[in-house]
Amino acid sequence: MFLVKIILKVMVLALIIAFWVAVFYFLIGFPKQAEKIRWGVSFSQMHAEKLGLDWKQTYLAILDDLKAKEIRIGTHWDLLEPEEGKFNFSDLDWQIEEAEKRNANIILVFGMKTPRWPECHVPAWASNISQEKLGEKVLKLVEEVVKRYEGKNSIWAWQIENEPFFEFGSCPKTDNGLLKKEIDLAKSLDFRKRPVIITDTGEFSLWFRPASLGDIVGVTMYRKVWSGGLKTYMSVPLPAAFYFRKAQLIKKIFNKDVMCVELQAEPWVPGLLYSSTVEEEKKTMDFNQFKKNIEYAKKTGLSSFYLWGAEWWYKMKEKQNMPEFWDEAKKLFTNG
Repeated sequence: MFLVKIILKVMVLALIIAFWVAVFYFLIGFPKQAEKIRWGVSFSQMHAEKLGLDWKQTYLAILDDLKAKEIRIGTHWDLLEPEEGKFNFSDLDWQIEEAEKRNANIILVFGMKTPRWPECHVPAWASNISQEKLGEKVLKLVEEVVKRYEGKNSIWAWQIENEPFFEFGSCPKTDNGLLKKEIDLAKSLDFRKRPVIITDTGEFSLWFRPASLGDIVGVTMYRKVWSGGLKTYMSVPLPAAFYFRKAQLIKKIFNKDVMCVELQAEPWVPGLLYSSTVEEEKKTMDFNQFKKNIEYAKKTGLSSFYLWGAEWWYKMKEKQNMPEFWDEAKKLFTNG
């Protein structure tokens, strides 16, 4: 009995030590800013439309006025295959062609779960089919997208699904087996052997699962959000070292690079952004917070950031006479 007590005390002490080692490792330190940072933006045709914008005008403004050369295009399954077996790539063709005209580089995001609410953009015709049939249809989608765009020089990476391990949005439970099949299928069809990016929440994960499947780990970076569970706004109390240390760990264990594919540069409000008010939006994203988020990102030591919110900046400039977000972002793309 005495020996058991000693063993339990040693185990508790070891856990306490391990806890504080982890705290110091992940939360302490001041990473050095990357010598050269790649700045890009994410774009969603659907989101631009829901914000009341002409989505083509918005996209061209991102390319021609912002001068963004790194574009992460989020596709939506319900737009690509509105009827079963009938694919419509005309809008996506146009986006890729316009980017190519300007020598812009593209990350193409596709799958069942892609950026913007409700996250899983399942077509109405597929909403009530079996999980097995759904998986078959997702693989067909992957096949059609990769075969169509494999020859496009502007696309430098595929992102398959979006934060598949983070239970957020109106989505079925992640099927790890299906995700692996999607990745393998894309790689088998891509003769140029582009890297596959698998993404995860930046705040609530160690990124091990995406690192085990993808060639590059993509993460999010949020600083001030609405917490639906707590019913309040909150700042995310994580130091820049948190991202840097996790990225180091991924590099050491998996030899994979980490990039930020979603740097918060728009509000996070209760409900949906396109039905909010400017007053509500300012609670998580005023101009000062916008600049703070960019400076915070630089301090993480990561070297690639795709800002989340270009459609919203354009709306603020065109419809609210508030061009400061757009103009500040433009500096990143013109000056670096």
